[in-house]
Amino acid sequence: MRAQKLAIGEFPGKLGRVKSLWASPLVRSRYLLAVLAGLMLAASFPKVGIAGLAWVAPALMVAAALGKRGWGSFRIGYVAGLAHYLASLYWLLLIPYRWHSIPLGPAAGWLSLSAYVALFPATWVWLLSEGRPGTDGERGPNSEGSGVSEAANAGLGGLGGVMARTWGQRTLWAISGAALWVALEMVVARLWTGFPWNLLGSSQYQMTPLIQIASVTGIYGVAFLVVWLSLSLLSAGLMIVLRPTVRSIWVGEIFLPVVVVAVVFNFGFRQLKDEAAASRTLRVTLVQPSIPQTLIWDTSRDQERFGDLIRLSEQALTNRTDLLVWPEAAVPSFARWDTNIYPAITNLVRQHGVWLILGSDDLARARERRQGDGYEYYNASFLVSPEGEFVERYRKRNLVVFGEYIPLVRWLPFVKWFTPIEGGFTPGVRPVPFLLNNPKVKTSVLICFEDIFPHLAREYADDDTDFLVNITNNGWFGEGAAQWQHAAGAIFRAVENGLPLIRCSNNGVTGWVDSRGRLREVLRDERGTIYGAGSLTTEVPLLGAGERRAPTFYHKHGDWFGWGCVAIGGFMLMERILRWWRSREVRRALPR
Repeated sequence: MRAQKLAIGEFPGKLGRVKSLWASPLVRSRYLLAVLAGLMLAASFPKVGIAGLAWVAPALMVAAALGKRGWGSFRIGYVAGLAHYLASLYWLLLIPYRWHSIPLGPAAGWLSLSAYVALFPATWVWLLSEGRPGTDGERGPNSEGSGVSEAANAGLGGLGGVMARTWGQRTLWAISGAALWVALEMVVARLWTGFPWNLLGSSQYQMTPLIQIASVTGIYGVAFLVVWLSLSLLSAGLMIVLRPTVRSIWVGEIFLPVVVVAVVFNFGFRQLKDEAAASRTLRVTLVQPSIPQTLIWDTSRDQERFGDLIRLSEQALTNRTDLLVWPEAAVPSFARWDTNIYPAITNLVRQHGVWLILGSDDLARARERRQGDGYEYYNASFLVSPEGEFVERYRKRNLVVFGEYIPLVRWLPFVKWFTPIEGGFTPGVRPVPFLLNNPKVKTSVLICFEDIFPHLAREYADDDTDFLVNITNNGWFGEGAAQWQHAAGAIFRAVENGLPLIRCSNNGVTGWVDSRGRLREVLRDERGTIYGAGSLTTEVPLLGAGERRAPTFYHKHGDWFGWGCVAIGGFMLMERILRWWRSREVRRALPR
């Protein structure tokens, strides 16, 4: 391990090389490098989808903050995060909502949401850039005899971790940085109802062997590996700059994470190889009506678009099928109460002898006195039997902020002017299994973006659940990247819980994912895109009669890995606060 140590007295001389490199015209601007890192991270997600960029972008974020600490490093991280989210969430601008002929609503939502979620990568860079006493230009208790001068520490700022004297310290820094990233993803997935969109692991959705680790750690384990290797690559690069005469010094920096990634790939290949063949299948027909969002908002054309949905379904049901699925928002009005819609649905299922899962609004008497009409409104899904009976109902639990409810509207009524909705939905309270008795099938429905929440989707998968269903309406976003980004995140719910996932969307991605996260079939229109109207009939594997699925480790134990990373992140935050408090007390004690 001696080759991994920086020789005493060597740092000050090598520091000049780092400084001169940093001062070169190509990388003079930290913020330019931060923007580049953010754009690379955005490009790792669909539609661009270059997964390898995700393994580089975190290191570039930290490299941009090299020599900075405190609010300086936070600002650099914020710029990187803002560039990432502005680029990857551009599809919010495609929402066809105008306020006094100005696209204020979509632009305001795009800017405000990006500004909010950019706080998380900013916090990551800030905490990771704060060194221990003796690495921030101070002479801490461990600086005596360390071989690293105060000048070197001051010049390298808070990145004492990546510039630590020993291999073990640098490795611990990289692992802590990976855990901190996961901790922040755990927070963003839960805070203010949560927004776990484009979690870092979902950028690797096509790396099927790699993502099998999600069956143990959830999607967060993939992010951990990506960030760990990324930070190790940064450490390797800096070792090459500092000690160019030592051959292969970089190997020690990346050896451990590369071995762990190789072990994970081996685990993944074994998982794919050991998959058992299905003893039963269910014939499922998915209908994608591709209704423009402007048409959904136009109540005067409800019957027209519902008639198109019925005709598309009739064409799809020319072959025998067991289950028909319609997406969220496909049915206008209230399926159970509308005197035109209800008989059309019951006639369709009776004529074809098919089960139907559909999305529709629902209502019930308010549980407490309130202003208005005395009803609560829900975004719901229903199971309709071949006899035309509405046998099960599930009400969406996790609502979209500003899309399905308006926060603080009671105290800030003007907020509703910037949203395309007039009222709001009430959240449901629990998952509801949908049971088909002929053939015998058990499934559960997730509505809209509920399938991107790992901890939520886990509650919908019992040991005897055959598959999950997601019905969604991504017609809000035209032909943007939201559809593929949504599907990339949803794929992990299949791996985490070890069961297939069927997705039926208004305008893509409609298809199904097997229990190992492979996207088996996708509906494409005549142009070859995922956005047009059409239908897809496919065979989905089922459990054998009376069989129960062996639960995955993640399904059985939940976010044990994620919470462990939260504990590490909390420790890092507390240590930072304590160091700030101690330095504050020292400054107070100094004579004025």
